[in-house]
Amino acid sequence: MRRSQHLLLETSYVPSGSEWLAIAGLGLGPVGLAFFLWDIGMKRGDIAVLGAASYAAPLLSTLVLVAAGLARPSWSLALACLLITGGAALAARDLWHRAP
Repeated sequence: MRRSQHLLLETSYVPSGSEWLAIAGLGLGPVGLAFFLWDIGMKRGDIAVLGAASYAAPLLSTLVLVAAGLARPSWSLALACLLITGGAALAARDLWHRAP
């Protein structure tokens, strides 16, 4: 049923040759590396720390966009960053109370 809804409501798109190269480059490069490193972290690392640290990704990417001039600083953006930081603190609350 979902497939038919997709076909009825959206226009199909087939990437061109250079777009397929870009897709493959992302998969073999930064995205593939990110998944590879995430897998290593999940298997060998501290999953609680990894989960709490993953909140930094949207925060850092937002700050980079503002620093690069591609996004404007605003109160709603500051609130979003504060909420992300709060989510990270909430996720890490058990880490603060661990025995050393």
